[in-house]
Amino acid sequence: MTIDETTGEVVELIRHLIRNACVNDGTSGTESTSAATLAGLLDLPGVELETYEPFPGRATLAARLPGSDPDAPSLAYVTHTDVVPAGSQGWDHDPFGADLDDGFVWGRGAIDMLNLTSSMAVVFRRLALGGYRPRGSLVFVAAADEEAGGLRGAGWLLDHHPELAMADYVVTETGSPTIGSPTIGGQGVALPVPLLPVAVFEKGMAWCTVTVRGTPGHGSRPYRADNAAIKAAGVVERIAAISPRPVIVPAWERFVREAALPAALADPAAVGEAVAAIADPAAARRAHACTHTTFSPNVVRGGDKTNIIPDLVEVEVDVRTMPGLDAEGVRDTILDALGDLAGEVSISFFHDQPPTVSAPDTPLWEALEAVASGLTGGVRLVPTVMTGCTDARFWRERGSVAYGFGLFSDAFGLDEHESMFHGRNERVDVESLRLSTLAFDELARRFSA
Repeated sequence: MTIDETTGEVVELIRHLIRNACVNDGTSGTESTSAATLAGLLDLPGVELETYEPFPGRATLAARLPGSDPDAPSLAYVTHTDVVPAGSQGWDHDPFGADLDDGFVWGRGAIDMLNLTSSMAVVFRRLALGGYRPRGSLVFVAAADEEAGGLRGAGWLLDHHPELAMADYVVTETGSPTIGSPTIGGQGVALPVPLLPVAVFEKGMAWCTVTVRGTPGHGSRPYRADNAAIKAAGVVERIAAISPRPVIVPAWERFVREAALPAALADPAAVGEAVAAIADPAAARRAHACTHTTFSPNVVRGGDKTNIIPDLVEVEVDVRTMPGLDAEGVRDTILDALGDLAGEVSISFFHDQPPTVSAPDTPLWEALEAVASGLTGGVRLVPTVMTGCTDARFWRERGSVAYGFGLFSDAFGLDEHESMFHGRNERVDVESLRLSTLAFDELARRFSA
């Protein structure tokens, strides 16, 4: 393996950021560590640079190369420095060791999204060092808290300091390998020109806590007890079984059509059976999430001691919404599903964001396609659905066009690539780091020329 001049600095930076271990468990994050790392790289002549820490340890960095023409469109590279917990088992390498092994950098955040954070930061630094002056301003943001909803990071930044961070156009996570062959569980046909999925639609989020109440008592006398844990087990089971009606958004319909997938995957009347028929679990999960509001009960807390019957259990539910369903609709859906248990619970929301979308017919889309095609020998961009959430929504809500874009090698197929997000053995290959770095450098020069 040879690390050339293009990738050497990026490899060094991503390994540093992985080792910083800015793990966001919902309340912590220590992103100030990585904000300081990036500030040390980007504190350069001609760069407007600020680091904000509105919450202890939760720092967000924003840098701007001012444009020469105030009327020219501005471009922002939006990244985040926090990562999700790695768990304690199942990794082939230390998730925070940032091992470089056989052409891959291993570690939590390697794909989500310290790879793009490193590439974008290095490109911004090189442009600044080279005296580059864009027509429209070029912005770089490294936000805290993205993995817990972003309100302590990008959301706070745009609420309080939009003058530094706002831009007309935004590029953020996550990017995807190109598609040249069947993509959904082996279905579809080979394509004459490879497609590069770019996220233009992002599902909403309605994260909530379902609080289940019971009556405390002695654990040695469980007969006819009002045990909140037992009721919570039923609550979890019924929420997990919720099956909302499918919603087909234009981005998914176009993806299915251009990727030459079975038309049933974009037919509201047929998509349920079509998804159920997909043998590969990862492909089925992706197709289902792109066409349905999803309910995933992921955290359960309750009980104080082994010999005390619990009187309160909290169930945190990750709800990702399609258009037409807001928080009140989510509440009604959950209560309907709980049936006779509905009177035993209360529901509170701690994140409530609607879906967001950007049209795929803009100057940025054209520039991305030209850059990607030039670096890969020919691809065509195709819009797709982001089933999770990113900080893109904060810019879209304020009128910006935002896309999820990155350029990756063929080291992984689409399913394996997506399995590493919040999964085990997260890693990125050096060739992908090289391609993304070249892409972001050329995009900045082309778009701001």
